[in-house]
Amino acid sequence: MDSPLVVGVDGSDASLTALDWGVDEAVRHGLPLRIVHASKWERYEGVVPTWAKDRPSGQVLAENIAGTAAERARRRAPDLPVTTDVLAEDASTGLLREGREGSILVVGSRGRGEFADLLLGSVGLIVAARAHCPVVVVRGDRQALEARHGRVLLGVGEHDVDSPAVRFAFREAAVRGAELDVVRAWRRPAHGPADHLLMKRAGGAYFAEESTELLDKALETAASAHPQVRLRTSSVEGPAHTILTARSAAADLLVLGARRRDALVGLELGRVSHRALHHASCPVAVVPQERPETTEGEQ
Repeated sequence: MDSPLVVGVDGSDASLTALDWGVDEAVRHGLPLRIVHASKWERYEGVVPTWAKDRPSGQVLAENIAGTAAERARRRAPDLPVTTDVLAEDASTGLLREGREGSILVVGSRGRGEFADLLLGSVGLIVAARAHCPVVVVRGDRQALEARHGRVLLGVGEHDVDSPAVRFAFREAAVRGAELDVVRAWRRPAHGPADHLLMKRAGGAYFAEESTELLDKALETAASAHPQVRLRTSSVEGPAHTILTARSAAADLLVLGARRRDALVGLELGRVSHRALHHASCPVAVVPQERPETTEGEQ
């Protein structure tokens, strides 16, 4: 059996929305569902034998959250294999560990303990930045959550030639029967000698052509492997974080790559990923990928 799709729940409305999304995603991919709730009750109330009559209130609450989530998942997809677990650790640590064995890690945009005015909870941000598997932060309006747009949006960066993010986006579009909308944003150099050859090309034609060539190269292998996927490609001048956030309003899922830092734990969540995780109008998938040795900058 394939590695499970893991959903982190805490009883909040956001986590239940993420659970529903995760159930649908597991069904699409034919994956078992693993529901986990991280609780630190043991640290404060001590471990009680399973035969003890009086269980700590924290343990009861944790088990109820996990059990209620499992019941909700089974009602939504009766044939879906579902397992649950209560992790006696903080949410970020527990979910990151689960992500080492999971195929996809799904979390809500905010948790029970987050301040109401935060656009993205700390757990979601930490997990998206450090997990070893693709992370989906579930957010957005009902149309996106129910996959009514029929479109997956992919942002392609400079080093995304046949990258894990590209392959992930093609698989998502394929299992959903959706159009794959691929965007490569480009910018002209802010400064440069007026008589430079590139500066003389009208309308930034050189940069637009270079961006289009990169886009075609990035998609070539994955497109050959998924000929059934309908493709729409765009090379657009402007800041990627603004363009992708705006286009997310017509998408069911936004897919972005995040590169691993050299000799450090975690990923580079640059401006594009940060903006999307806080402001996108649909769920956002952050896919880890290796950083080329000569890479500088961000996706």
